[in-house]
Amino acid sequence: MPHVSFRRLRRTLATLALTAASVAATVPALAQQQVLNLYSARHYQTDERLYADFTKTTGIRINRVDADDAGILARLKAEGSASPADVILLVDAARLWRAEQDGLFQPVRSAVLEQRIPAQFRGADTGQGSQWFGFSTRARVLVYDPTRVKPTDIDSYEKLAAPAMKGLICSRSGSHPYNLSLFASVIEHLGAEQAEAWLKGVAANLARDPKGGDTDQIRAVAAGECGVAITNSYYYARLMRSTNPADKAVVDRTRVMFPNQSSWGTHVNISGGAVARHAKNRDAAVKFLEYLASDSAQRYLADGNNEYPTVPGVQTENPALAALGRFKSETVPIAKVGANTPQVQMMLDRVGFK
Repeated sequence: MPHVSFRRLRRTLATLALTAASVAATVPALAQQQVLNLYSARHYQTDERLYADFTKTTGIRINRVDADDAGILARLKAEGSASPADVILLVDAARLWRAEQDGLFQPVRSAVLEQRIPAQFRGADTGQGSQWFGFSTRARVLVYDPTRVKPTDIDSYEKLAAPAMKGLICSRSGSHPYNLSLFASVIEHLGAEQAEAWLKGVAANLARDPKGGDTDQIRAVAAGECGVAITNSYYYARLMRSTNPADKAVVDRTRVMFPNQSSWGTHVNISGGAVARHAKNRDAAVKFLEYLASDSAQRYLADGNNEYPTVPGVQTENPALAALGRFKSETVPIAKVGANTPQVQMMLDRVGFK
C-alpha cells in the first residue's frame, strides 16, 4: 500500500469537502431558478433581444413555443389544465378577444399595467382586472400608386367602396384577422347596416381575388396589378428599411395614406399579451407583462419590428416610423372591435368577400 502523508490526506479531504459544499449550494440555486413558459405568435427575430433583456433584468429564463394565433389557441384548448403555458402573446385584437371568451386567460390586477397601458388597449375590466393588454400597435393603412390614384380618392376607408375604385383594390383575405379587425371597427363608426353596404362595395372594387399577405399587396401596387392596397403599416416600414434594391424600388413607386385623418382616425390593431388561465408561474408571468410595458421593451418593439408603442410618450429611433410621420388614430376600444368580428364574418359571407 503506497504511503500517504497525513498533511496531504488532510488537504485532499478539505478539497473534497469544499467541492461537495459548492455542489450542494448550486443544486438548490438551479432548482429555484424561475422559468417562464411563453406561447408566442410573434415571429420576429428582433424580439430575441427583448427576451434576452428580460432574462438579464429579472433572472427569469424563458421557454418559448412559437405558432400562429390559431395554432396557439387550439393548443391551449387541447392541453386544458395541464397546459404549461404561463404567458400568451397574440398579434390581433380579434384573437385576444376570442381567447378571453373561450376562458383561456385569467384577469390581472397590476398598477404598472393599468398606469402605463391606456384603457383603449386593454381587455375589459370586470372588477378583477383585465385579461389582456396591448403592447404595440400597427396602423391599417392604404398603399397606393400615385400615377393611378389621387390622395383625395382614398383619404377615408369609406371611399374604398366608391365606383371610382372599381378594379383598383388589392387585399388579403377578408377573413384574415387584420381585415376582420378593420371591418369590425367600421361597424363601430358606421353602424352594421352601412358597414355591410360598404363591405359589398369594397368587394366589388377588388382588382383580383384576395390572396397572399400584406407585403404581397404592396408589391402588387408597385407592379401595376392594382392601384391601392390595404396593409399594416409595419410591412411598409420594413420595406422602407430594407437594403434590397427590389424593396427600395417598391417604396419609390408607391405612397402611404393614413385614412380618416379628418374624421375618426386611422384604424390600429394591437399585438398583446395575457396570463394563461392555468399558469403555473403566475408571478413570473405578470413580471413579464409589466416588463413589456417598460420604456426599454416598448423601444425594442418599435425599433425592432416597426410597431408603434402603446405606452404614451416613449421615444423611438426608428427612421421608417419617423418618415411615415405622426397620425391621428381611432379611439374605439380594441375590446369592442374584437367583439364585432363574428358579425363581420357573417357579413363577408353575405357580400361574397372571400
